Amino acid sequence: MHDFRLYIEYIARAIEAIGVLIIAIGAAIALFHFIFPLQHNSRRSYKVLRHELGKSILLGLEILVAADIIATVVTEATMERVLTLALIVLIRTFLSLSLQVELEGRFPWQHRKPEAEPPLSTPQNTP
Repeated sequence: MHDFRLYIEYIARAIEAIGVLIIAIGAAIALFHFIFPLQHNSRRSYKVLRHELGKSILLGLEILVAADIIATVVTEATMERVLTLALIVLIRTFLSLSLQVELEGRFPWQHRKPEAEPPLSTPQNTP
């Protein structure tokens, strides 16, 4: 049983490393796209940089929460460990929620606003 816990702990650490790598690589890619735009006619946009960076942080935070849950379930279940996990998950969930609101301008449970359809053009009779 001790070996099983050890392997699960290694898995949790690997998942944490993946979460950190996702944030770091996502930040590097977002900065690269900002510094070296792929299209020559496109201009650098701070909003696009924030959006790409925010997406990588959101994904990384979700993976880090999963790693924390796995690590806590495997270790000895004391009240201190459970409260620590609850606090970590609460903080990371708040960060994820605030990032999503910042990026999308709405809460996750709100419906997307339907995009306005372009007006129908009517053929004009020209002599």
